[in-house]
Amino acid sequence: MKITLYCIGKLKESYWRMAQDEYAKRLNGYCDFQIVELPDLPTPEGASPATEAAIKEKECKRILEKLKPGDYLVAMDLNKKEYDSVSFSTHLEDLMRRGGSSVNFAIGGSLGLSDELKARANESISFGKMTFPHQLSRVMLLEQLYRAYKISKHEPYHK
Repeated sequence: MKITLYCIGKLKESYWRMAQDEYAKRLNGYCDFQIVELPDLPTPEGASPATEAAIKEKECKRILEKLKPGDYLVAMDLNKKEYDSVSFSTHLEDLMRRGGSSVNFAIGGSLGLSDELKARANESISFGKMTFPHQLSRVMLLEQLYRAYKISKHEPYHK
């Protein structure tokens, strides 16, 4: 299976990048995994909701342009469906069994995801009701993907 993680913005701090790189290395032992970082746009101080929406549209258009029409897309979106680790692992296995050769995840920048990308997504999931920085969300998703593979392979994972 191929998993692609589309992210708006780069990880600037070395500790986020080190965590990302470690989980990406581990994931590549289970699947064809890749991260595609797309540039974020500057948000003016005190930007209006319309300006913020326009920025999100431009940022997320870059993700949408990379997807093929039949690609399965999971949007990481606050207050959407939540999984525990075991059910997330089962869900990923189900996607593979249904013949999907690839799953794409999208994490927006500091402003989130555009309405257009959310509408294009096959599903939207959340880490819960709390808000996390998009850099931390990226590392959390990588860890959960790795954990999902460990669970599905019945391999030990440190708790």
